[in-house]
Amino acid sequence: MAKPIHAMLRVLDEARSVSFYRRAFNMTPADRYGFDGFTLVYLRAPESEFEIELTINHGRTEPYTLGDGYGHIAVCVDDLDAEHARFVAEGLAPNPIKEFHRDGALMARFFFVSDPDGYRIEVLQRHGRYR
Repeated sequence: MAKPIHAMLRVLDEARSVSFYRRAFNMTPADRYGFDGFTLVYLRAPESEFEIELTINHGRTEPYTLGDGYGHIAVCVDDLDAEHARFVAEGLAPNPIKEFHRDGALMARFFFVSDPDGYRIEVLQRHGRYR
């Protein structure tokens, strides 16, 4: 059986990205591997084994084109309002909290935030199917 283990994102500035993911999601480097031409940094939060793999291509100065195929990565939290307030206090510029209702019931409460390279991350209130 397959088990998701990481998502890879190409980033320009390792320190800036590591700082963002630490401040936003308490993800810290689990491993870092330097190679000729690129570096891989694996970020992990204490609550999960799932990792984000940052790929830093040495010498790259132009921002990556995200295109129209990338959607977002999602995380869930116990207290969405508190996390949103924390993101604001950290200067991470989260979008406003939104709600989706389906058949008269709350389906999801969430907000989006973008990392330094423009990758969107959805932060969901732990509820229903979002556990």
